[in-house]
Amino acid sequence: MTSFASMSAWGWLIQFFIIVVALLIANLIRCNVPLFKRSLLPSALLAGLLILCLKPFGFFAELINKPSMEIITYHALGLGFVAMALKNKKIKSSTTTMKVVETGAVTASSYIIQGFVGLLITIPLFLLWNNRDFFYASGLLLPMGYGQGPGQALNFGVTYSQWASSQGINFHGADFGLSIAATGFIVGSLVGVIYMNMLRRKGKLKMKGDSYREVYTLEDYESENEIPHAESIDKLTVQISLVLLVYSLVFLLMFGVEKLDLGNFGTKTLKPMVWGFNFLWGTLLGVLVKMVINRLRKHHWMEREYINNYTLDRIAGTCFDFMIVAGTAAIDFNNLRGIWMPLLLVCTFGALVTFIYVKICAKHLYPEYEYEGFFSMFGMLTGTASNGMILLREIDPKFETPAANNLVLQTIPAIAFGFPVLLLMGFGPQSMKACLITLGILAVAFVAFAIFIFRKRIFKSKKQS
Repeated sequence: MTSFASMSAWGWLIQFFIIVVALLIANLIRCNVPLFKRSLLPSALLAGLLILCLKPFGFFAELINKPSMEIITYHALGLGFVAMALKNKKIKSSTTTMKVVETGAVTASSYIIQGFVGLLITIPLFLLWNNRDFFYASGLLLPMGYGQGPGQALNFGVTYSQWASSQGINFHGADFGLSIAATGFIVGSLVGVIYMNMLRRKGKLKMKGDSYREVYTLEDYESENEIPHAESIDKLTVQISLVLLVYSLVFLLMFGVEKLDLGNFGTKTLKPMVWGFNFLWGTLLGVLVKMVINRLRKHHWMEREYINNYTLDRIAGTCFDFMIVAGTAAIDFNNLRGIWMPLLLVCTFGALVTFIYVKICAKHLYPEYEYEGFFSMFGMLTGTASNGMILLREIDPKFETPAANNLVLQTIPAIAFGFPVLLLMGFGPQSMKACLITLGILAVAFVAFAIFIFRKRIFKSKKQS
């Protein structure tokens, strides 16, 4: 007979209690303390940092469960991407297909240059520094932490720990990757705000975020012929059920690959990566399920609209908030005590290179809305898409420029461009030789992307000469 008085019946809920209480307190601080309000730091990051500050104390050290926080981070990432993929996209401002593709190329090439810079730091450090807690391929976690966020930083961090362990290295990849992700949020928010205020003082930028209040219409909440809010089943229940249905298909896909006989390479490389790509399979299967539903409605085999964009937005937002809190709370500084120097170097140079590269790309690709393009992309490439939107809202609250649409629609080309790069992330840590090969491939790939992005300027110069 189940005992509801036992900790096993409450263990998981306690972790969620910690997250939601920390979120509410952090949001209260952010809304009422001017310093935090001006910083534009996400409340979720503040909540995670709050938990980190409490972890050293005895009671909280026993209460906060690191493995549970890591599992919450992993699943929140996948569920959030599923919710986003199920949405029927609505375009509010004009943009061009080529501009979306170019923006996707900027995203993928930013991952590449982040990985390249990361390896340029960690490979020499490993060769010169006799530390068996440090892994030569750890620099590849920079694009996972900065470019992808806590979920992917955790996924690949765990995989890198396994590769390092097989080579006799005691590397805590999850803590290293999650620390990069947390630093990325701080960089994106603080550096973004500081640069924004510098431009404002120079008269190049007008801040609009404080004076704007967003107005919603009925069309923002529901579309035509949707199911009722509450009938035999609540509308929110339907949206959650759709998300969980897709995520169950994700599990079946990954579990099926796990059971296949794929040889030595498949067992050591492909299978761990498949489990780490839960967000990617969630996106693809979410789009597939959405297409099936839309096709059923087109042929009148399904009369009502079951997908509600507004509710799915809220589900995705909640998942990503939980992901950020849990991912930050899962960091164990004791595991980073001996490798703080490479972590600091990777985060610092990663931020500098990302800032410069995105600034150059924004000036070239978005001459009519250079700053809107820069802040949206810089926020995303150091945090998440939500951070990019937060920064963008300060100078373009009504999303009158195409910057917001570029940010949303670039996801598909970015995945197409970036998938080979993600495969390299699984190849690099296998050996020092593989890592050096990865470094060379990243350099060649970055040159190829740069030629594509700046092709008009390059070929124009050649014609003129």
